[in-house]
Amino acid sequence: MPDNVAELAEHALIERIHRRVAAASSSVVVGIGDDAAVVEPERGSLTVMTTDAMVETVHFDRRYCPLDTVGHKVLAVNLSDLAAMGATPQQALVSLALPSTLPLSELDAFLDGLVGVATEHRITIVGGNITKSGGPLFVDVTAVGSVRRRRVLRRNAVRAGDDLYLSGEVGGAAAGLASLQASPDAATGSELCRRRYLQPDPRVKLGTQLGKNKAARACIDLSDGLADGIRQLAAASHVGFVINSDDIPVAPEARRWFEATGVDPVTAALIGGEDYELLFSAPTSRRRSIAAIGRLSDGIPLTRIGRATKDLACLLVRNGQEESLPKGYEHFFASAQDARS
Repeated sequence: MPDNVAELAEHALIERIHRRVAAASSSVVVGIGDDAAVVEPERGSLTVMTTDAMVETVHFDRRYCPLDTVGHKVLAVNLSDLAAMGATPQQALVSLALPSTLPLSELDAFLDGLVGVATEHRITIVGGNITKSGGPLFVDVTAVGSVRRRRVLRRNAVRAGDDLYLSGEVGGAAAGLASLQASPDAATGSELCRRRYLQPDPRVKLGTQLGKNKAARACIDLSDGLADGIRQLAAASHVGFVINSDDIPVAPEARRWFEATGVDPVTAALIGGEDYELLFSAPTSRRRSIAAIGRLSDGIPLTRIGRATKDLACLLVRNGQEESLPKGYEHFFASAQDARS
């Protein structure tokens, strides 16, 4: 029996993947096995496309990121982008650059994580590409969704006076990564925070509900931190924000981790990435609608953390004093060891 990918031919690898993915949905005319996939768009809807890549040693470290979690995450982060646009996910393409020595058991684990997310959100893997990598493992996913024209959520529609909402809690992924980096093999740190980093839960239902009910004006998902998301909404919409630090829902487990390690939890939650929550604005007249949408979206807490202003400054109110909002994570100025996407 073959043990690693070098012992299987390319077509055998493709067939191995084909056997593991779910059957094609009715919208797929041609799936895996041809030169390209062919899908039939949903009538009356726009097509939404996004792509994200994960590179070993840059975005994940196999010392503490099992490949099933990599498979989960690389699809989940794409679904988070679709959710931020109000789109319903439908198909995905997966491209892999595999080291020759990669054990087939680890490839299977990666596929388990990927297919698990695809099955949960009723997505069809319709194709992709496989090639050999002379270096690290490289994974790229393109996800496709659909949304009605008037339900598209964008970043540039915030108006001064709008409420700013945040789904769920923040800081958990940053605390999880920090605890994994501090002791990859030890059972220390919060298991919940580690899971938030390794296997984020994209807010797909919430995103589609926000678009469907036209309750939100603008939306962004949080890949590079809450502060970064706030600044991006502000820049796209030509507004500012005033954020109340006491209203930021820092995950309790993350707060305990940061306090125990001498780090300010609010600052860590603002600049730490990979929470993949949704940050969105809505007029004050829609507060009841927002509360109802939270209940319809598996009861996800939706917290009002601030408001948009005509002044272009992004400010944080802490202990009654205003201060400039910190900057978020920036990929090309960060250490490669800081394995974020």
